[in-house]
Formats: sequence, C-alpha cells, structure tokens
Amino acid sequence: MSDENENTELRVMSAMKKTLMAVIKDTTSQPGQKHPLSDSTIEDIRQCLGLITSREQTLTGDAGTRRPKFVDEPDDTVVVSLKTPKKKD
Repeated sequence: MSDENENTELRVMSAMKKTLMAVIKDTTSQPGQKHPLSDSTIEDIRQCLGLITSREQTLTGDAGTRRPKFVDEPDDTVVVSLKTPKKKD
C-alpha cells in the first residue's frame, strides 16, 4: 500500500474514532439514569473503536509496542556515550 493510501486510511480512521467518541459524549446520561443507547449498540461501538485502534497501530507500525508512561514512572532507558575521550599529552 502506498504512503498516500495509508495516510488517507489513517485520516479516515481518525475521523471515525472522533465521530464515535462524540456520539458517546453526546449520549452519556447522568448517573442513575438509563443510557439512551441499547447495550448492544454500546458494545458495537466498543468493538468498532477496538478495530479502529488495531488498524491504526498496524498502519503506524507500533502495534503493542507503545504504552502510556506516568510522570513519576522511572525511566528505563540507558544512555551510553559513544564519544572517545581526548588524549592528554
């Protein structure tokens, strides 16, 4: 698949995700009230969001390799200097 097609597909995926998230936001009910969407519709939306995320990860090449980091989480990277020290005469 060409880069242009992948970029277009990523834009489509992003637009679909934003639309579904807006539907969720607009239809969320107050605590204690019945949700206006049926349980099966809510589950369908969850499945769609999962598929969109999976496809986005496939297209960007980071499926399963990235996860959120907390601010106070220790950094597990090690930096090694590759410079050779200058010799003193």
